[in-house]
Amino acid sequence: MLSTKSQPVIQATLPVIAERIPHITPVFYADMFKARPDLLDGMFSRSAQRDGTQARALAGSIAVFAQWILEHPDSFPEEMMSRVANKHASLGLQPHEYDTVYKYLFGAIAKDLGDAATPDIVEAWTEVYWLLARALINLERKLYAQQANDSVRAPFKLVKRTQVTKDVVDMVFEPADNTAMTPGKAGQYISIYAHTSDGLLQPRQFTLLPAEETQRRVAIKLDPQGEMTTILQKEEVGAVLDISNPYGDMTLETLETDPESPLVLICAGIGVTPVLAFVEKLAAQKSEQEVMIIASAHSLADAPLRDELLERANGLKNVKVLYGTTQEKDGDFAGRINVSTLGIPVNASVFLCGPLKFMQEIRSQLVEVGIAKHKIFYEIFGADQWMLHDQNRTEK
Repeated sequence: MLSTKSQPVIQATLPVIAERIPHITPVFYADMFKARPDLLDGMFSRSAQRDGTQARALAGSIAVFAQWILEHPDSFPEEMMSRVANKHASLGLQPHEYDTVYKYLFGAIAKDLGDAATPDIVEAWTEVYWLLARALINLERKLYAQQANDSVRAPFKLVKRTQVTKDVVDMVFEPADNTAMTPGKAGQYISIYAHTSDGLLQPRQFTLLPAEETQRRVAIKLDPQGEMTTILQKEEVGAVLDISNPYGDMTLETLETDPESPLVLICAGIGVTPVLAFVEKLAAQKSEQEVMIIASAHSLADAPLRDELLERANGLKNVKVLYGTTQEKDGDFAGRINVSTLGIPVNASVFLCGPLKFMQEIRSQLVEVGIAKHKIFYEIFGADQWMLHDQNRTEK
């Protein structure tokens, strides 16, 4: 709970900080990595720094956290914090590094605000920071304790590699040592580590696909502007890479808030990966829940894992699958998804996965046709820049 002393200070300065924080966070990261370049070796994504997504995600999390505790003094924004904690845990973030972040973040704030950063303002925002940090530390400690081992990452051998489309590779890994494996849940992800051309160890997260209990399976789509997907797609069978334990809170259990209502899974491109994991789990459970799958791709030939999704969907008793194509007229419908034409039940729980703009557009359409906001879920790859679109899950 924010102290009575800090509350009016945060209330008065939040608009200024919210406006300036997107300018502050890039300075923070630059200063921190200059002093601690080791943090880019095995923890922070260099690509996310280059394109600014990490800085924007951090800026958003600080602003929304402060706004939340002002409006809801007896609680924290659980959805946002759970997402952040899971991502941190997948990278092995340790509690002492929150001191590092504080040092360079508040140094950047002082640079940006100058004399406006009075002692009272710094003290109040310091309180906000440590409320957030300590809550995340507690969440991350619990996540670590749930694992079958105490390793941040362990070696795995690539045992199978399949080119499923021109730009997507399906990879299966098995343990390369005796580190105990934590079973993954449908919808969770792992961090895979590889060395860049200049020797830097970099992580990248990928959704777990259906596989044997002793395997980790992912689908990697080539990102021409990225760094890690190019490196990982070139790995051959026999290569040994470090992989984290499974993390992520957007699991099938999260979606099954009302098993009696229909479940609608909407995805675009490689966003099919968690959908495939959900469908496999539902089939294994012999679920009788009404399920509707709406997938979008450039063409059916470019739709990753389509054959497997259709095969696994056949294991469901009450399912409808629609594939839309945006560049070819070879799907169930042509062009961009138009929710109003697809007959989505208004009492459905809906899951979205795909590019950020795609999910924002589809979510707006869903709300327009009457889907309750608190029943729309999403998974975003990389740093989450869409936090707290509807933190109040009781909103109708």
